[in-house]
Amino acid sequence: MAELTQPEVVYSPRSIQLWRTLWDWLAFFFHIFLRILRAVGPQTLSSSHPFKPLPLVELPDTTDSPPATVEISAGTDAVSANEPIQKLKVVLDLDETLVCAYETSSLPAALRNQATEAGLKWFDLDCVSSDKECEGKPKINYVTVFERPGLDEFLKQLSEFAELVLFTAGLEGYARPLVDRIDTENRFSLRLYRPSTSSTEYREHVKDLSCISKDPCRIVIVDNNPFSFLLQPLNGIPCVPFSAGQPHDTQVERSKIT
Repeated sequence: MAELTQPEVVYSPRSIQLWRTLWDWLAFFFHIFLRILRAVGPQTLSSSHPFKPLPLVELPDTTDSPPATVEISAGTDAVSANEPIQKLKVVLDLDETLVCAYETSSLPAALRNQATEAGLKWFDLDCVSSDKECEGKPKINYVTVFERPGLDEFLKQLSEFAELVLFTAGLEGYARPLVDRIDTENRFSLRLYRPSTSSTEYREHVKDLSCISKDPCRIVIVDNNPFSFLLQPLNGIPCVPFSAGQPHDTQVERSKIT
């Protein structure tokens, strides 16, 4: 009978390479661990620096003493607590913002019927359409004016917490009688017309808000033409232009205070 012998274990070159890699990693981590111990050993493990408790400190009894207060002196420019906050100024444009106006003679009948059937408020107006006289007399023009839906209620609610200012690029002869019709309660504290606008190198009839208020934080302007607030773009609130062809416009009604 042949003698049984124990088989020899043969390692492939790949297995030897894996073992060597594993050994190298273990040696690397062991080396890092020794360096950490050497770095922190003298401060944390050495018995030459035993732990010393903090000394006891008795806190004073403050049960009977009033709490400490700190006085802050207000500067000369500080606002007094009793001084009322300045009202917000809301500057409103006129044409295509609050109303839209058409020459009565050129207003299409279909457009007028569409607007009136939808419930738009309107009125006819005689006004001065030009600052130039014709044959020694001012030129009178006849216009039909449509009010934006919800205009009266909008002005009423807005005037309860803000100061209203009308600022239009229209001529006073045209705008003044028109505003008299839509502002029977005199809610506008100030009315400004075309002569109050400014001309810039980019645009004419720009509305400079500095002529109304020196505080840019308490004034805004609502206008359908963004070029109107070219000088103070951060104070501008653009709105969708209004026309009689949009009888179901909701720009003003969505702005109502609830």
